[in-house]
Amino acid sequence: MLRVKDTAKSLAFYTGVLGMTLLAVKKFPDMGFDLYFLAKLTDSERENLPAGNDLEIFAFRQRGILELTHNYGTETKADFSYHDGNGEPQGFGHICFSVPSLDEAVAWFDRNNVEFKKRPEDGSMKNIAFIKDVDGYWIEIVQADLMG
Repeated sequence: MLRVKDTAKSLAFYTGVLGMTLLAVKKFPDMGFDLYFLAKLTDSERENLPAGNDLEIFAFRQRGILELTHNYGTETKADFSYHDGNGEPQGFGHICFSVPSLDEAVAWFDRNNVEFKKRPEDGSMKNIAFIKDVDGYWIEIVQADLMG
């Protein structure tokens, strides 16, 4: 689960840039937060999504789900941000996405003005990239056959 400041910006990033699909939203107004569940689906899965309660069941049967939590009011606080886990004190580090082509993914991120923490050619670990989402969380981008 990642806590996000602005749901609209985060959902635009994860659905528009990373190609995830929003599958379920759980609202808890009495407790002041909402949960958003996303998954990376194939085109066929996305075209054949079930409806109603079956969609929620489908959501929680996915191989991997990203949960975004929005605490009400954070989006209106200009100086508000969550700790990304990579500064002191260190804790959470990053999530990881595997892509079919690292070069194509990097070009896509460049076209979409995504901020890089590390490009594939930088540093001693080649063939991996780190991008940042709109809240500054790091996302590792790998291509499976380049990891050996």
